[in-house]
Amino acid sequence: MTLAGSLSLFLAMIALAALPSSSVALVVVRSATHGVHHGIAASLGIAMGDLIFVAVAAAGLTAIAEVMGTFFALLRYAAAAYLVWFGISLIRSQPAAMNGAGADRGPSGLWMSFAAGIGLTLGDVKAIFFYAALFPVFVDLAAVTTTDIAVIAAITVIAVAGVKIAYAIAARTITAASQSWHYRHLARRAAGGVLIAAGGVLFFKA
Repeated sequence: MTLAGSLSLFLAMIALAALPSSSVALVVVRSATHGVHHGIAASLGIAMGDLIFVAVAAAGLTAIAEVMGTFFALLRYAAAAYLVWFGISLIRSQPAAMNGAGADRGPSGLWMSFAAGIGLTLGDVKAIFFYAALFPVFVDLAAVTTTDIAVIAAITVIAVAGVKIAYAIAARTITAASQSWHYRHLARRAAGGVLIAAGGVLFFKA
C-alpha cells in the first residue's frame, strides 16, 4: 500500500468509527455502567470484529457473504437481541449500577464485553457493506501482500479501537462527574432506550 492509500484508509476508518452507532452505544453504556475497563474490552472486541472482516476481505468477502448469508443474519439477530436485553437490564437496574456496584468485573465479565463487541460488529450490515464495497476502493486486494495486511491490521486497531476507547473514557468521566445529578436515573433509562432502539434497528435492517 502507498502512504496516501494508508492515510486515506486510516481517516475513513476513524470517521466511520466516530459516527454514532450501535457499537458506540455499546461501548458508552458498558463503560458508564460497569467501568471503563468494560468499555475498553468492548472496544477491543469491535476492533477484533473488524480484523476478522479484513481477513475475509482479502479472501473475497463478497463471495463469502453470499455463501454465508444466513450465518451473518444470525449474528445480526444475536447482536440485536443482546442490545435489547442490555437496554432492558439498564432500565430495570438500581442507581448503584451506574457506579459499577455489583457489576461483572471479573475476567468472565470482561470477556462478555469483548465478545459482545465482536458479535455486534460481525452482525453489523454497515460493516459488511464497508468491507465488501468500500474497502476495495482503498486496498487493491488483487495485489495485497503480507506486509500490506499487517499495515492494514495496525491501521484498523489504531483507528477503530482508538476511537471507541476514547468514547469509553469520556463516558466514564462524565458518569463520575454526574453522580450527584438527581436525574441520573432518567439518563440511565434514556441510555437503555437508545440500546433497545439500536437493537430494533439492527434486527429489522435489511
